[in-house]
Amino acid sequence: MNPGEGAPGAGLLRVRQRMASPDQRKADAALALNTLIWGSTFVLVKAALRQASPILFLAMRFSLAVLALLVLFRGPGKGPRTARAVLAGSLSGVFLFSGYVLQTLGLRLTTAPKSAFLTGLTSVMVPLLASLVYKSRPQVSEVVGVVVATVGLGLMTLEGAIGAIGRGDVLTLLCAVAFAAHIVTVGHFSETMNFELLSVTQVGAAAVFALSLFWWVEKPHVELRPALVCAVVITGLFATAFAFTVQAWALQYTTSSRAALIYLLEPVFAWMTSYFLVGEGLSGHAAAGAALILSGVLVVEMKPWKPRPHPSH
Repeated sequence: MNPGEGAPGAGLLRVRQRMASPDQRKADAALALNTLIWGSTFVLVKAALRQASPILFLAMRFSLAVLALLVLFRGPGKGPRTARAVLAGSLSGVFLFSGYVLQTLGLRLTTAPKSAFLTGLTSVMVPLLASLVYKSRPQVSEVVGVVVATVGLGLMTLEGAIGAIGRGDVLTLLCAVAFAAHIVTVGHFSETMNFELLSVTQVGAAAVFALSLFWWVEKPHVELRPALVCAVVITGLFATAFAFTVQAWALQYTTSSRAALIYLLEPVFAWMTSYFLVGEGLSGHAAAGAALILSGVLVVEMKPWKPRPHPSH
């Protein structure tokens, strides 16, 4: 018999040990806040892209974000400025920028509902990529939650069958792979690298790529109207600088699979924003989809689970 077995309160202690730690709960809540921010800015970004070409908009957004982070952290953040740290941040930035570009290009060639659904498949790809990187299987509750939430995503975003797969759909699927790789990469380096340094380097790398590409990948145009300025400021400061710093911090304490599942709440928050701002309603099957997404998240958050070390260990 192990010490403490059979002692008063031992059963309660074992239940508590199976529950998520306070830091992990805080991390999940912080990621949910990120999702609320991203979902709330969907309408804003959609309007801004009528006044600026997509990659130029990303260049402005990421440039403002990295400037804000440099001011906030008074430089590139704490921690050693090693070649490994620069490489980690740059690799994260490559995946981050690639995801946004592929999503934008794909959206031009497919429908918005299909784009939302295919991008949401990030949550399915993250556990697969994480199992390859970490050599570990996701929790059963994480798998169940992802499946339930993905079905909900399909109900919420798709009208009828997906239909034939076109070039835009392929680009959007690649976007989901890029976003999944970004989450797994940040999760991998977050435990061994200061989150401030990781945040600055990844956003800085994305800004460099956007500034390097917009002038020859697309025909740049910009109309400096209040809506565009507002969108750049809000997405640059809150949806990029703040959100990706929070993500780098949170992935020290939670898994990339849980993060991807929580991010499936984005279409729910996007619909809530559209409803309150422009009065856009939700059909019956879409409402059922939203309920399934919430249920999938709750399956993971409420089910007791045995804590394990950070996957990078």
